[in-house]
Amino acid sequence: MTQAPERKRHDPASASKALLFDYRQAANPVRPGLTDPIPYRSWGPELHQQGPSGIVPLDLSPELGVMGPATSPGLAAHFIRIEAGEGVRAAAAATSSLFFVLSGSGVCHHRATETSATATGEIAWQQGDLFVLPAGGTPLLEASSTSVLYWVHDAPLLSYLGAAPTSARFEPTHYSAAWLQSELLALANQPGSQNSNRISLLLANRDLPSTRTVTHVLWAMYGIVPAGATQAPHRHQSVALDLIIDCSPGVYTLVGTELNDDGSIRHPRRIDWQSGGAFITPPGHWHSHVNESGAAAWLLPIQDAGLQTYLRSLDIRFA
Repeated sequence: MTQAPERKRHDPASASKALLFDYRQAANPVRPGLTDPIPYRSWGPELHQQGPSGIVPLDLSPELGVMGPATSPGLAAHFIRIEAGEGVRAAAAATSSLFFVLSGSGVCHHRATETSATATGEIAWQQGDLFVLPAGGTPLLEASSTSVLYWVHDAPLLSYLGAAPTSARFEPTHYSAAWLQSELLALANQPGSQNSNRISLLLANRDLPSTRTVTHVLWAMYGIVPAGATQAPHRHQSVALDLIIDCSPGVYTLVGTELNDDGSIRHPRRIDWQSGGAFITPPGHWHSHVNESGAAAWLLPIQDAGLQTYLRSLDIRFA
């Protein structure tokens, strides 16, 4: 049966911008050239391994047709490289900023409270630490040793809404590397964990008890894929901006839109991991992590699942 060509209907009695579309042709506008789908994309560690201090945006705004820089319609990811003794300001009109320290050490100077324009706080960081900051002020990141941080914020979402962040929804919060690593290894060593779909910790905040997420918009999972593991596929409606903290060659993710009858991914795309690299898992796509390297691999997916959970639309499913 041939589908009728798409038609726009204008009101001949009005000069307004009002339009009408046939529901069948407009109900799902996610397609190339209209509302462009989120693409598969990966970035290697060569982006931050050398060079001067600065911010490297992982920008897909031209492909997405959105205001940039943006890595997904609602989130922007970046690498920040800071030479020892130097500083970088992380400016963004965002409600939530998340920083993970891939290497180095230093101090983040940030707005201490939403009610004071001058009072500042400090978060000292070292390799493996993670910290989140709410709206307010422009953080200054000063490195005592050459540092690389992964930075994700939600400024693209606010840009789309035509909104500005006006108040802090949570307190600045620091998650130390020692705590994260010890808790994750303890979880991995529990009986039965090797058979789990994911061996991971979800970072949460006391200010956000209902979503159990690291900020009210962002979600962060600190995870490990043991040597020899093949984690069963799952999917969710949030986008994932995956950071690979550490791995050896032979670790990869299989991604696709459909499952076979046996629960495996049909016609999967393979994304090979690199330590210090990042990649995108589009929303709604099944994905499975596989470790054939002989050593444990560590990852940190950042998602807009805090927002999706609040909207009751995350729809996480397991094969």
